[in-house]
Amino acid sequence: MTRYDDRRDNVFLLLWSLAVVASVFALLLYLGVRVRSIELGYDLGRAQAELSKEREIERVLALERATLETPERIELVARTLLGMGDVSPERTLPAGPDPAKASAVEEADEVAQKGPETGEDGL
Repeated sequence: MTRYDDRRDNVFLLLWSLAVVASVFALLLYLGVRVRSIELGYDLGRAQAELSKEREIERVLALERATLETPERIELVARTLLGMGDVSPERTLPAGPDPAKASAVEEADEVAQKGPETGEDGL
């Protein structure tokens, strides 16, 4: 009768058990990563759908704003809904001097203060 080496069997059983545990751990890690990547894919799809919806809303609102800001529309609302009309000259009040006339007067004053220009030699 030959005797088996019990230590040899124990080492094999230990290594085999470690290999099985490592394989199970690797499988669980792979499944966890795979599930997370699928969840992220669904989240990305929802975010892209929401972005598309928001862009469409923005486009519609920009079009509506452009329509509402047209001078014809503003005049129509002012005349019909608000009862506004053209302002008569007797209803206007001056707010101050005309800026174009004021700048012309200032330029004339500057030229008058300098006096006539003379040649380079100052004569």
